[in-house]
Amino acid sequence: MTYRQARWDEPPIWDLAHAHAPEPAPAIPGVPERFRRREALRWPELSEPTVVRHYTRLSQMNFGIDSGVYPLGSCTMKYNPKLSELLARRPGAAQVHPYQPESTVQGSLEIAWRLERLLARITGFHEVSLQPAAGAHGEYTSLLMVKAHYRELGELERRTEVLLPDTAHGTNPASASMAGFVTREIPSKDGCVDLAALKAALSERTACFMLTNPNTAGLFESEILEISEAVHAAGAMLYYDGANLNAILGVTNPGRMGFDIAHLNLHKTFATPHGGGGPGAGVIGAGELLAPYLPVPRIAKRGRKFHLDYDRPKSIGKVKTAYGNFGLDLRAYAFILAHGEEGLRHVSRRAVLNSNYLAARLGRRLPRPFRPLVKHEFVLSGAPLRERGVRTLDLAKRLLDEGVHAPTVYFPTLVEEALMLELPETESKRELDAFAEAVGRALDDSPEHLKAAPTSCSVGRIDEVRAAREPVLSWKDLRTGASVKVETP
Repeated sequence: MTYRQARWDEPPIWDLAHAHAPEPAPAIPGVPERFRRREALRWPELSEPTVVRHYTRLSQMNFGIDSGVYPLGSCTMKYNPKLSELLARRPGAAQVHPYQPESTVQGSLEIAWRLERLLARITGFHEVSLQPAAGAHGEYTSLLMVKAHYRELGELERRTEVLLPDTAHGTNPASASMAGFVTREIPSKDGCVDLAALKAALSERTACFMLTNPNTAGLFESEILEISEAVHAAGAMLYYDGANLNAILGVTNPGRMGFDIAHLNLHKTFATPHGGGGPGAGVIGAGELLAPYLPVPRIAKRGRKFHLDYDRPKSIGKVKTAYGNFGLDLRAYAFILAHGEEGLRHVSRRAVLNSNYLAARLGRRLPRPFRPLVKHEFVLSGAPLRERGVRTLDLAKRLLDEGVHAPTVYFPTLVEEALMLELPETESKRELDAFAEAVGRALDDSPEHLKAAPTSCSVGRIDEVRAAREPVLSWKDLRTGASVKVETP
């Protein structure tokens, strides 16, 4: 199969037609002068075929989950069921306004209320809140709850440290720092937390230990009960990063492992849209000790009616204007109901099976730094590529020419020339075999081709260092280099 991505010389939509300036609308009584538009809106006047073809061509120069697999380790890029998309687009869901009177959104409140209880059962936590906007927001909110707990105990001044393993997601230390904590890294031993090092680091200064299980290397922390016991013996909290929950649905849960609080990523586990900085949903679950500090409002039921409850004296307060993200919450609710308890357990078993099957195939070509049996994802080392004068990055770019998305590279950092891969349960054996064959072809290609890749995509190799240091934060005409003047009203 020869892959060739579309390359259209597609101009911006504003260049496809002359701007049309309608007559200014009459002033609306009661609107202050400073809020009134000075000029009428300028819209491009286009026919429907022109608009449809424009966006179709743009989509053909892009890659999405509907186009092929995303083997991004740590991200769980699973297919989004179209039934869930249809449900979320129904007028009763899509056109609900967050400031409608509670009496007019009883159905929406009931769905959110039921979803919270389903997620509490899945995770083993006492209460769940849909409030935070995204995963990192859920982390930050959780750490604010930890602070509130120690403030009430009178221990906040000395509980200043958050411990993290060296396999932690980058948002973990960022969230801890934003919450005002000092972070300390705990080393790994054979890919898992070094229990002796953790015990040595725990002290009366420790507020929390943030951990993902299974961890970023795809390994289950088999000493998790000992970890939980050590953390709690120091008077600290155990935090669960829910990025890898997809590996343990229906098999075990964070509450059973001894975690006190967690954030969940609905997009990673429950098949809601993922990417682009949104839409987001950073659901948090809390054990009985920390549940009173959950942000307000909480969805409560009185008789047969639902309402937003602000009467939570220990709550950390509001962390978001509107409650949750209803479109994503509805999709997750539909996903859980469609699968049921046994179906969710099958999701995890299939995800683990996919990971181990692909790891066994690719492990014949590249070294695997950790134990062979993994959970939902696995890590390879591209270190042998250096003997041919190429790097893991070159292999990843070359895979784009095979029509598949590149895996996560250079993470976790404790593995030299790391590749982290995850093909979740939504991918068939045929897709797994096709991906393994694509990796094989890329590895067998010449160093010259690897360094030149990608050559079949709409965009070739870019200067990534310059892109990071000199990001273009506004649209520019790439043909002339001139910045586009944005007219403000």
